[in-house]
Amino acid sequence: MEMRQLRYFVTVVEEANFTRAAARLHLAQPGLSAQIRRLERELGQPLLERGARSVTLTPVGAAVLPHARAALDAAEQIVRTVDDFTGLLRGQVRLGFVSGTASEDFELATVLAGFHEDHPGVGISLTEHTSEQMLAALHRGELDIALIGLTGADIEPAVGVDVVLDTAIVAAVAFDSDAPRTAISLHEVAQHRLICLPRGTGIRGVFDRACATAGLAPEVTYEAATPPLLLQLAAHGLGTAIVPKLTAVEAEDFGVRTIPIVEPELRGQLALVWRRDRPGNPAAKVLLGQLRIALGGR
Repeated sequence: MEMRQLRYFVTVVEEANFTRAAARLHLAQPGLSAQIRRLERELGQPLLERGARSVTLTPVGAAVLPHARAALDAAEQIVRTVDDFTGLLRGQVRLGFVSGTASEDFELATVLAGFHEDHPGVGISLTEHTSEQMLAALHRGELDIALIGLTGADIEPAVGVDVVLDTAIVAAVAFDSDAPRTAISLHEVAQHRLICLPRGTGIRGVFDRACATAGLAPEVTYEAATPPLLLQLAAHGLGTAIVPKLTAVEAEDFGVRTIPIVEPELRGQLALVWRRDRPGNPAAKVLLGQLRIALGGR
């Protein structure tokens, strides 16, 4: 008994006709009929009643059918298991991340190095871009995993989201600017010359949405790809930077003072995203799990 004979038998039953089954299997009808007869001889019982226009199951055939289907399902699962193992040996993972996240704070290099040590045959391609572009690439199937800043826009349920960082968004000004303040409203911030991340980034998206909701149209004088560069510009008195919250030591090192934004308070979130509605390759699943463990709980 061969697996192909079981597949032929199940297909003939599903089509209830040898001609249609042969066409579906891309076989000549005489050859298909010969294989079914050979299976019946091996089992010692007829499995099919051959009518002029249709084929039906004999009682023995009806009893055999669920076992034949189970055997085919088991064989398919074996193939999937081997494919999964092969994927972990010779797969490819496409990872995207927003500018500024490949730093010691997130240890992406450490995670990737550990993954490579465990799975040396898996290639990893890295792409750095804005959050919106990363999310679009994920939708197009060009990325397996992305580390993005959430803009506040709705994300479809098919996309898995794991927030790995949640922080306040603050205004940063030169240390020797006006007298220190304990807080500043969004309306007041919008009156300043602003230094922001580019459109399409998470923090910029949150800020722009908040301003639009409040009916504000702020002037963004300078744009830069990473928060450290924004802070350097602010430290030179070129404007007010909109950045993630800093510690007192970090602010002092950059030569700035930070002021919490209130009315409303703004939050920046960094998240791992992936497609939940597609099978994905085994290597990507393993790397995603390692990234979630390494970056979680911040």
